[in-house]
Amino acid sequence: MKKLIYILFTIGLVACQSKNNAKVETKTEDQTAKEEKFEFKENWESLSNYEIPQWMKDIKFGIFIHWGPNSVAELHTDWYPRWMYLDNGIMNPQTGEITKNKPHPAVAYHKENFGDQKTFGYKDIIPMWTMENFNAEDWVNLFKKSGAQYVVPVAEHHDGYALYESSITKYNSVNMGPKKDVFKELTDEIKRQGLISGASSHLAFNWNFYNQQEYFDTGNPEFSDIYAPPHKPDEPASAEWLANFWWPRTKEIIDKYQPDILWFDFFLDRPEFAPYHKKLAAYYYNSGLKRGKKVVLQTKNYKYESYPIGTHMLDLERSKLDSIRPEYWQTDTSIGKNSWYYAKNWIPKSSGELIADLVDIVSKNGCLLLNIGPRKDGIIPGDQQKTLLEIGKWLDLNGEAIYGSKHWKTYGEGPTKTELGHLSESKNKNFTQEDIRFTTNKGNLYAFILIPPTENIKIRTLNTSNINIESIQLLGYKGKIAFTQTSKHLEIQFPKGTNLEHTWVFKIKPQEKL
Repeated sequence: MKKLIYILFTIGLVACQSKNNAKVETKTEDQTAKEEKFEFKENWESLSNYEIPQWMKDIKFGIFIHWGPNSVAELHTDWYPRWMYLDNGIMNPQTGEITKNKPHPAVAYHKENFGDQKTFGYKDIIPMWTMENFNAEDWVNLFKKSGAQYVVPVAEHHDGYALYESSITKYNSVNMGPKKDVFKELTDEIKRQGLISGASSHLAFNWNFYNQQEYFDTGNPEFSDIYAPPHKPDEPASAEWLANFWWPRTKEIIDKYQPDILWFDFFLDRPEFAPYHKKLAAYYYNSGLKRGKKVVLQTKNYKYESYPIGTHMLDLERSKLDSIRPEYWQTDTSIGKNSWYYAKNWIPKSSGELIADLVDIVSKNGCLLLNIGPRKDGIIPGDQQKTLLEIGKWLDLNGEAIYGSKHWKTYGEGPTKTELGHLSESKNKNFTQEDIRFTTNKGNLYAFILIPPTENIKIRTLNTSNINIESIQLLGYKGKIAFTQTSKHLEIQFPKGTNLEHTWVFKIKPQEKL
């Protein structure tokens, strides 16, 4: 009898557990269905549900590409389409106010090399951007060797020219210039080789980019597609231009090319664009949900908060942060100290400088988007290739401390302070051997000596009250690392015969869990 009761009890218990499990499974299915049906609405409450995806937080290093007709001039290329018309002085890009009374050097340069701006304007330079030697596979092979995990090519810059096949403007790469969709060729190859593919839009500033004068071709309404409709210099972008030109082109990039990262330049951060801020985020995020991908919207919030924290990813142009930011962020900068587009007077940063910047940024919960400037024929200059390959060689040795890493409780130590503010990188001083940064990954702590040391290394932060160390390894070095740890600091004995270039990375195994 007892045996029978026990059997019946057991059967009942199993049935009850099965019923409970069925409930759990049903709940999980309901949650999944709810997630699949979720759609972002055009309001901040809904958009606050956005989270920067983990894949973005893991990849850390990407390539930015400024390519297009600007590079035809080969000097003054960054804003050449604007500067070549600034005959009355330098204008404030936001207000149209004259800040310098002298004409920009690009005005005379253009007349001397191309012709008068009335008869041979920027529109006439576009066909000279030929890209005859462009090879998307070669480009992406190089990017992979550099250690980059994502690529963000410019899709359209301030000049108004589309580097893709556009149904909105005739000034596009299929109609004129390369006579093919070079943007599609490149993004298809990026995706084929397994990298994250993005797109950048700088079109918002097109409204105020050109100096519109009757004695230039910029004042001719016939060319409004490239120079924007005629208007006063300080006039906000019109509702008609936004609705019929800027927004349709933005949607076209999203719909046709499905970028996983969509990057926006300044001028989006102005009041007249405010009606589109929520619309853009909701449309883009929902486009990602439809194809099963969590996407990333990157904007600057430059002098105007377009997007509250938690609704986008903050991008800082040629500037960094001086501390850990809880919300993941990005620095975009160029290999060229003085240029984004290819120019004959391009002044390069060294690979060592860029590696130290990458580490500094990652230690503060950020990532680096590094720009290159190809020539008008589609060739990436040799010096830029060399820099990328040197970064890739360093990442081959030290990638475990970068990819998928997280910041530690402090970003680091050292005497060199980071200047804050828009376009502030030129104010930063060079790092020293005393500048040290930290990351963590898979239970290990990594200590970066930004400038290779020449003597024993002392790290004050890694004293016994902060961490107890079990062992230390120098990545890329096979010898043993001797160290002593006290209540004041960690001292690592200088290892001889390392033959390491650029930033050193010590892999530290703690006695306790981080």
